[in-house]
This record gives sequence, structure tokens and C-alpha cells, in this order.
Amino acid sequence: MKKVQLVCLSLAIAGMVSCKDDKKDKEDASTEMEVEKTEMVTEDENKSMPTKTVTLMLEPKSDSEASGKVAFREDNGAVTMNARILGLTPGTHAIHIHETADCSSPDGKSSGGHWNPTFEDHGKWGDAEGFHRGDIGNFEANEQGEGMVTITTDLWCIGCNDEKKDILGKAIIVHQGVDDFTSQPSGDAGARVSCGGIIQ
Repeated sequence: MKKVQLVCLSLAIAGMVSCKDDKKDKEDASTEMEVEKTEMVTEDENKSMPTKTVTLMLEPKSDSEASGKVAFREDNGAVTMNARILGLTPGTHAIHIHETADCSSPDGKSSGGHWNPTFEDHGKWGDAEGFHRGDIGNFEANEQGEGMVTITTDLWCIGCNDEKKDILGKAIIVHQGVDDFTSQPSGDAGARVSCGGIIQ
């Protein structure tokens, strides 16, 4: 009789251990699945946003010989502009983004005023007191009349349909003179010597 009881007790213990092992295996498998799921979500979140680009040519205005090429590239929420302008008079010139991609008039004024979707005063880029989203600033042209401009910002986007950030449908304007960052609403930068529409 004792032998029967011992056998039954042994079987019961073995069954309990087996159940615990099964439960532990299920918990381990569940944990592994959760880890894999978390890793998958993290990978999805870290996937880069697609790169967007737009390139435009600058055409002479106001009887100047200023021309050039401007390229915009958007990567992971930041836009980089690289511009090369030729045919300028040596010295300092202003460059801005203007309201509309219309360069049809001989003086470039068909592009409207500075792009200012946040309705701030004109100022130097990054000024705590305010500046236009189109207030890129000044650059230098060398003795050969060539100038380069590079700027990277998360205040612009390419085709995102956010009216405060989207540069599509706007224009790049190069001025004959210097932006003083003070005169309203445009910095008193003089004639518009080159224009190019930002379109795709």
C-alpha cells in the first residue's frame, strides 16, 4: 500500500514539475515574442524618411549677368540648401526666399516680397527678436563674381504642405546689395539681380 502511495506521490510531483516547466517555457516564449515585437517597432521607428530634392536655375534680372544653380535636399526633417551664383559684382550680396515662384518680370519683382509665413519682422537668420523664414542673409562674391551659399534648417520642408515650412512654390532672389537686417520689410538690399522658382 505504501508503495502505491509513493508511486502516486511521485507521479503527482512529476506532473507538477512538468506543468511548471510548461508554464515557464510558455512565459519564456511569450517574453521572446515581446522582445522581437519591441525590436521590430524600434526598427520601424528608426527607418529614415525618404530623401527629397529639388534643383533650380537662377536667371539674370535687372540687366545683370547673375545666374546660378540652387539645390535643396531634405533628409530626416532638415533641409540643406547649396547655391552657386556666378556673374555677380565682387563683394557682399543678399539672398532670400520670396513669396512666389514667378520670375517673369525683368526686375524679378513678380516673385513678391520675402516669404514670411509667420508674420515676423525682417531680421538676421536665427535672431531671437524674429526673422522671416526667407531671410537667408548675406554672402560674399569673389573677384571672379562667384559666390557660394549653404544653409541647413528644420524650419523648411519640401512638399510637406505645411504653409509655415513648405518652400515649394517660392522663389530664390539674389540682390545686388547687402541686407542690413534692420530696414523693414526687406533689409534694403537693392535690385533683384537673379531669380529662380522652387518648383518640381
